[in-house]
Amino acid sequence: MENIKPTLLIIAAGLATRYGSLKQIDEIGPSNERIIDYSVYDAVRAGFGKIVYVIRKSFEEEFKEVILNRLPRNIETDYVFQEVDSVDKNINYTPERQKPWGTGHALLVAHNVINEPFLVINADDFYSAESYKIAYEFLQTVKNTEGNYALVGFKLNNTLSEYGTVSRGICSVDENGYLASVVERTEIKTDNGKIIFKDEDNSWQQLSGNEIVSMNMFAFTPDVFGLMQPYFNEFMAENKNDVKAEFYLPSAVDKIIKSGKAKVKVLSTPEQWFGLTYKADKEIARRKILDAVNTGKYPWKLWNEKY
Repeated sequence: MENIKPTLLIIAAGLATRYGSLKQIDEIGPSNERIIDYSVYDAVRAGFGKIVYVIRKSFEEEFKEVILNRLPRNIETDYVFQEVDSVDKNINYTPERQKPWGTGHALLVAHNVINEPFLVINADDFYSAESYKIAYEFLQTVKNTEGNYALVGFKLNNTLSEYGTVSRGICSVDENGYLASVVERTEIKTDNGKIIFKDEDNSWQQLSGNEIVSMNMFAFTPDVFGLMQPYFNEFMAENKNDVKAEFYLPSAVDKIIKSGKAKVKVLSTPEQWFGLTYKADKEIARRKILDAVNTGKYPWKLWNEKY
C-alpha cells in the first residue's frame, strides 16, 4: 500500500489585534526565519508531505514573497483564503464585521484541498519538533478511518505569556486517555505566583498549571469537515450580527465529541510552547530560538539542509 503522508494545515489569517501587526511574518530566527518556517521544518522532518496555509487575500503577495518563495522547491505547498465572506452566500451577516469567524472557520475553508489525514496548527505558535513527531506517528495509525482524531496537549504551565492574558482550551481527559471535554478560557494569567482565569460570572478562579490545554494542535482525518460544518452553521445563525464572536476550534471539537461521532486521543507532549501573543513576546521567542540553534537543534540558516 502506498504510504500516504499527512498534511500540515497552518492557520495564518488572524489580524493579530493584541500583537499589533502581522506577527506571522515577524523575523525571529538568526537568519530572519519566522516561527512559521520552524513549524514547516519540524513537520517535514517528522514526515509530513504537504503544507497548506490559511491566509487573508490582502496578505497573498507578501505571503508568497516572504514565506513561500523562500521554501525549498521540493516542499509541496498550497494555500486557501479565509475571509469574512467565506460563508454561505445566503447568510446576511453584519457589514460591521471585519475579521473572519475564528479558528474553526479557518479549518473549514481548507476542505477542498485536503483529502488525507492532517495536523492543524497556529502560524504564530512554536510547538517544537517532538510534538510533530508525536502527531505524525498517530496519523500513521488512522489511515482510511473516520472519527479517530487526536490532540497534542501541552501542560498549562508551559504555555503562558509573561505579558498578559491568554486564551486556552482547558481539557478533561477520561480514564482511557481520550478527550472528555474542552472548555475555552479566554482570560488566563499569572498573578502573584498563581494562575487564574475569569469565569462566566466575571470572577477569578485558580488553576494548578498542570492542566492539559489545547494549543490548536489537532490531528484529524478529512471526515472532520463534514462533522464540523453543521456546528458552524448553528454558530452563524446565532452570531451573524456579532462583530467579535469566534467559532473556536477546540469548542467545535468539544461538540463533535459530545455528539458521539468521533473520539479524540490526548497525546501529551513534554515540549515548552511559546508564541507571539504580545509584542513583548518577540524577544523571548528570539532568545529561545537562538538557544535551540546554539544547542544544535536547528541549523543557523534553516533552509541550508536538504530534504
